[in-house]
Amino acid sequence: MITPQNIFQHEFIGLHVEVKESSHEGFIGINGKVVDETRNTITVETDDGVEKLVPKKASTFRFKLPEGAMVEIDGSVIVARPEDRIKKKFRKYW
Repeated sequence: MITPQNIFQHEFIGLHVEVKESSHEGFIGINGKVVDETRNTITVETDDGVEKLVPKKASTFRFKLPEGAMVEIDGSVIVARPEDRIKKKFRKYW
């Protein structure tokens, strides 16, 4: 079960996400479902079916968990390959 406390150790693929802040104004407001994740990027499929590549380091994301809770995460904290991030220990950031 994904909770705000353990979201760092879970997959982001399949979660709804919105880009809340970014150093590039073109990324702000992108929202949809996460369809892929690499070390430095998250691919978001928008409601109209377009896939957009968003850099993690330059953005702040708001994820909607399956239970409905919203979690805001600074992208620079999650810059890592998904398989490495899942094994990594995180300090509390909330």
